[in-house]
Amino acid sequence: MPLISLFLLLAFSIALLGTLMFRTHLMSTLLCLEGMMLSIFVLSSITSLNLHNILSFIYPVVILVFAACEAAIGLALLVMISNSYGNDYVQNLNLLQC
Repeated sequence: MPLISLFLLLAFSIALLGTLMFRTHLMSTLLCLEGMMLSIFVLSSITSLNLHNILSFIYPVVILVFAACEAAIGLALLVMISNSYGNDYVQNLNLLQC
């Protein structure tokens, strides 16, 4: 396995660990999720370049589209929660409320 792939897997693991450890604020969770998506995007781009198949170049674009949609929805939720509650603590959110 090339060294760049190991670094990208390490970056993904660190972002996953950050998501699991820093669950108090929604902003830190969203940043860790973006780090995970960025490492997956770069890893899929490198993999598609190594495959030399024209159909494999669509996968990084699809991952990038999903990352952009996830970021937009996450930021919209962050703005809505911070306007409603005054902070971005995940503990204050009750998913059973309407």
